[in-house]
Amino acid sequence: MFRLGRSLNLRSCFRRFGTKTAPAESSSSSINGGKKSPTEIPLSQPLPDFPPPLYASVSERDQQETKVTRLANGIRVASQPKFGQFCTIGMLIDSGSRYEVAYPSGISHFLEKLAFQSTKNFTSRDAIMQYLEKYGGICDAQISRDSAVYASSVESQGYDAVVKLLNDISRQMLISEKELVEVRQAVKFDLEDLAKRYEQDSLLTEMIHKAAYRENTLGLPRLCPPENVDKIDRKTLFSYLSQYYTPSRMVIAGVGIDHGALIESTEKYFCSSKAVWEEDPSLVLPSASKLPADASVAQYTGGEVRIEKDLSSAALGPSTIPELAHFALGFQSSSHVDEDFVPFCVLNILMGGGGSFSAGGPGKGMYTRLYTNALNKHHYLYSATAFNHSYIDSGLFCILASSPPESVAEMVATVVEQFQQMAGPVGEEELNRAKTQLSSMLMMQLESRPVIFEDIGRQVLAYGHRKTAKTLLEQIDSVTAEDIQRVAERMLRTKPSVACLGKLSAFPSYSDIQGMFTSVEPQKKKRFSLFL
Repeated sequence: MFRLGRSLNLRSCFRRFGTKTAPAESSSSSINGGKKSPTEIPLSQPLPDFPPPLYASVSERDQQETKVTRLANGIRVASQPKFGQFCTIGMLIDSGSRYEVAYPSGISHFLEKLAFQSTKNFTSRDAIMQYLEKYGGICDAQISRDSAVYASSVESQGYDAVVKLLNDISRQMLISEKELVEVRQAVKFDLEDLAKRYEQDSLLTEMIHKAAYRENTLGLPRLCPPENVDKIDRKTLFSYLSQYYTPSRMVIAGVGIDHGALIESTEKYFCSSKAVWEEDPSLVLPSASKLPADASVAQYTGGEVRIEKDLSSAALGPSTIPELAHFALGFQSSSHVDEDFVPFCVLNILMGGGGSFSAGGPGKGMYTRLYTNALNKHHYLYSATAFNHSYIDSGLFCILASSPPESVAEMVATVVEQFQQMAGPVGEEELNRAKTQLSSMLMMQLESRPVIFEDIGRQVLAYGHRKTAKTLLEQIDSVTAEDIQRVAERMLRTKPSVACLGKLSAFPSYSDIQGMFTSVEPQKKKRFSLFL
């Protein structure tokens, strides 16, 4: 059969591509009533005389609807159905490093390391892991500037066990002295590891926030300063928890779980039990009970932070790598509740960026402005990447770049030029590419349960409800070139924020950088160049 099939295929090819194919085609056409052979129909067209395919469908409303309920104690419960045998359930808390103004900076860093440790019902982290393993579960915790996230993915039948665990790790934790010693060591290791990394994006992000907000709210460090590692003790941690880990600041979110079942479990564990600091007030500092929760609004100020540092020993491995100097330049953008949030997101994708030696490929953003106009044209740039950090009351749009220390003046001039060009004309092709890429990223990310969970939690924490993916796609599609220019001009009217790390002798001063933006004809200003 194989030989016969192969010989028939060969004969067909000869008929199609031979010199005497016309009579055969004519004969075939007459037999088929003048219709084309299936082999002649492009793949982009449906085959004739074939019934249209039938697809299994789910109601769009049922698939995308996110239900939100506020319980009597103020905690919000949000859920969305999703087909499958697993679910992701977690908790988001309105806390983070921005609320540490009355405490030693670094508490959030400590609490992240203390996540899923001993509680009233679990003697250790190992006990918690064994508890989750019965349901095939995993867990994770992340604490940022404006929120704390605790989550677990388990088999759907283990949802009640996860809600019980979430109550334990947020309101029933013990924080033993042994755990504190281990966490201090872990925090010190984090700081040492960051200092030795070749790429300094994490530290540079900390510095640009400090410069932008002058150590208020969002400018407070997310990482624990070395001098505070030994200052943070058990009472300090419980005092912070008593103020910010309260039900009214919490959202319990679930994906792949029935909403009624999630409400029932949340009421059982979060509404019927007291936190350990409520049962034992001696755990909290006496002064903490008199302090109200910080409700300060982020104040963007602009400014600069410079750290002189020898980075010659930083390396990716045993081989030596050329020393780099690092630079970040940013301006105030928008909060994620601002109407300009989506245009700023499109602008961020349009600028893109990455490393000079990054492997290319579909979706890597090799046609973004920072690649085509900066990295591909200037040999001294090692990396250049745009970031848009958005929060509930402010935002920071910045470009992080690095180059050899002797080329920092040229690097700064290039980054300034890229910011200036943001307010210029926007091509239709690059705008459509950025919008398509952003829409694609959004939809691909929302295929993952953990991402859907976090999206639900963050939106409910910020807005009290969740926008559907369809709404966001429509907002992305409606962004115009004029919107991009308008938000860029809005951004450039604020004071610049500058962060410099490495050998600082060749970096332009803050006033010089600011003067580049106030020049009457910025396009005709004198450019730094190795060849002039």
